[in-house]
Amino acid sequence: MPPRIFQKVIIYIDGGSRNNPGPAAFGVVFTKENGEIFKKYSQYIGEATNNEAEYQGLIFALKKAKALFGKERIKSLPIEVRSDSELLIKQMKGEYKIKNPKIQPLFLKAWNLKIDFKNLVFSLIPREMNKEADQLVNETLDARTKPQKLF
Repeated sequence: MPPRIFQKVIIYIDGGSRNNPGPAAFGVVFTKENGEIFKKYSQYIGEATNNEAEYQGLIFALKKAKALFGKERIKSLPIEVRSDSELLIKQMKGEYKIKNPKIQPLFLKAWNLKIDFKNLVFSLIPREMNKEADQLVNETLDARTKPQKLF
């Protein structure tokens, strides 16, 4: 389906860390306005905190949106980023300060990426509404942390 026909894109983001900090991953789900999923991504990021994983997911999602739709299209395309991370959403809306020195460079990277998006909003959602992205995180972490059979 060509990207031009999208009226609105909703991006669900989740990040997770086992033992916080510990093995970490993020999950990103792109949907149409009607909720139909059209892209899913996840990535293992090594040792990190939950909050670092959330930010890595946001950075990935913004870069991916730019790659999928093009720099010109994202200037007008309504995009809503949804996450159950209060810290991430409130910091990206300018409602919370960034106190953690490890989060500061991630925040700056995300903030600079969002400049190209003229119709971008951030929404805090309940955890239950973020199941698809959460599942991607857990599947990715499970795949990385399960003992491998040698024979």
